[in-house]
Amino acid sequence: MKDTLVIGSRGSKLALTQAQIVKAELELLNPSREVRIEVIKTSGDVKTDPLSVIGGKGVFTKELEDALLDRRIDLAVHSLKDLPTIIPEGLAITAICKREDPRDAVVIRSDVFRVFPTLNDLPKESVVGTSSTRRLAQLKHFQAELIVKDIRGNVDTRLNKLDAGDYDAVVLAAAGLRRLGLGARISVLLRPQRMLPAPGQGALAVETRADDFTTTSLVAPLDHAASRLACEAERAFLRKLGGGCQLPIAAYAVVHEGHLSLEGLVADPEGQQIVRGRISGARDEAEQLGCLLADRLLERGADELLDS
Repeated sequence: MKDTLVIGSRGSKLALTQAQIVKAELELLNPSREVRIEVIKTSGDVKTDPLSVIGGKGVFTKELEDALLDRRIDLAVHSLKDLPTIIPEGLAITAICKREDPRDAVVIRSDVFRVFPTLNDLPKESVVGTSSTRRLAQLKHFQAELIVKDIRGNVDTRLNKLDAGDYDAVVLAAAGLRRLGLGARISVLLRPQRMLPAPGQGALAVETRADDFTTTSLVAPLDHAASRLACEAERAFLRKLGGGCQLPIAAYAVVHEGHLSLEGLVADPEGQQIVRGRISGARDEAEQLGCLLADRLLERGADELLDS
């Protein structure tokens, strides 16, 4: 039996905070077992080009998965929205932890916020920072006059660029801000009707080797059933569309008692056109519902938008 569990994590403050959350849960469940974190540098951490240029699929996860397959670590903690919908053979998502707030948050620069306290109040040609084509498309769809500029770096770096005056506002995941104790920086929380989240946003995934039954048994209690079902529906929608985290695709599922409702959208890169739909059904049909909604949007022209 293993005496020590090794968690693989990216080295950013947010990634380490998320790894610490999983570490604390595992230590609580297994007080006699040592759990430590090993930092793994990913290609997404070292490249400075926009994510749409370097390619979104796996840039924050591949090296962690390689470390798992090489048995250098026992488990990897990911932001689920960064994890490709098809994972390498021999690995498994053993747990999806209870989901944090999945919404997007707008942080408006303090001097701007005093005059324009909401996203809708921002004057024409205000500069909004995001590295996400999903956010860009939805921002431009509702407020075409905004100037949306790419922004890279960890959460602190992005906030520093905002405070320095490079941007009037930035859009970030509410979950990340809250996990870092920066919830007070949130100016506006965007309802899903206004900004549909990325599939899996706000959820942490714990990935293990499929044949490592000891680690699997230790990690499995961290799985949160409702969060997993919602995320499975969202990821099935994304997978059926053939999309990665850098295509303008969004999805958000809610599980209530025996039912699951899923809303999804596909946009063109500039947000001029959006195909959006909703589906609901039994919660144990999560993946089927995700695929069915994707098929419906494809029939309504989503394939042409993705090709653009």
